[in-house]
Amino acid sequence: MRTGGKSRQSDSRAELQFDDNRLLADLLGEFDAHLSLLEERLGVQAVVHGNVVLLEGPESNCALARSVLEELYARLKSGQSIGVGDIDGAIRHARAGVKLQKADGDTGEVGQLRTRKRLISARTPMQTAYMQALQSETLTFGTGPAGTGKTYIAVAYAAGCLERGEVERIILSRPAVEAGERLGFLPGDMREKVDPYLRPLYDALYDVLPPEKVERGLDSGVIEIAPLAFMRGRTLSHAIAILDEAQNCTSMQMKMFLTRLGEGSKMIVTGDPSQVDLPAGQTSGLREAITILGNVKGIAHIPFTAADVVRHELVARIVEAYEKAPPSGIVAKR
Repeated sequence: MRTGGKSRQSDSRAELQFDDNRLLADLLGEFDAHLSLLEERLGVQAVVHGNVVLLEGPESNCALARSVLEELYARLKSGQSIGVGDIDGAIRHARAGVKLQKADGDTGEVGQLRTRKRLISARTPMQTAYMQALQSETLTFGTGPAGTGKTYIAVAYAAGCLERGEVERIILSRPAVEAGERLGFLPGDMREKVDPYLRPLYDALYDVLPPEKVERGLDSGVIEIAPLAFMRGRTLSHAIAILDEAQNCTSMQMKMFLTRLGEGSKMIVTGDPSQVDLPAGQTSGLREAITILGNVKGIAHIPFTAADVVRHELVARIVEAYEKAPPSGIVAKR
């Protein structure tokens, strides 16, 4: 545990006292890794004396650091665990002025989804807004670059609803652009044909649900694999339907999918409008739907950006570099 450090001139000092040394150790992290991340991200110096943490640095930064430590300590007191990703997430929320703990004194937290296997906490303010939209709206669009959690959170939300009996089925769909939606020539049954295109959704399912529950669900049809081309003519009732990689839907396909919505159901549509693989000249149904349905009641659109990438830090830098690159791409030197 950190007991001293190089002092520097600072604008402000803050002192935090914690009543449980065991929880304080979890808060600081192994070899004070959590505290080091806090210092690096917020530009403060933190020194620990027993059960007291002293913060030094610019006044606003000390206030942010205090808020982060207090909210994460409250999470630990409620029986949750925290890791480096949670520290980074709490810092992002604090910077945006988003309070994680509920105002009514409940030990719960804003921006969390729970399944039997896992508790998923939002790591950016936009993820919190996404989780809230999933809970309150019937149709939610989640758009943005890879690594923002839009698909993973959608699957986790659906899995939680299924476990609580709020819906009877989960339906996973993705446009198989690479196969031109003609899957008949591939060997195996329908599940084997579309597995390559739905693997990211499977990965998320197995991460938030016990493997045996996923397998039973797939075998019984409670968890259904439905290629987009095979959705025509159906009505999806008492289910959560997730359409992933929706930027590769045509306008007609998107309209067809959205109008499958039945009683007691919700839909979640995710995609990255900057990664359209449709043939030249075809309009992305995702872009069009967001524009057309922008003011329709019961529909939410959560636009993730590179700032919401929660994978490796390098992924965020890669996404940001591509976003800044000219639309024409790299021009060869003459």
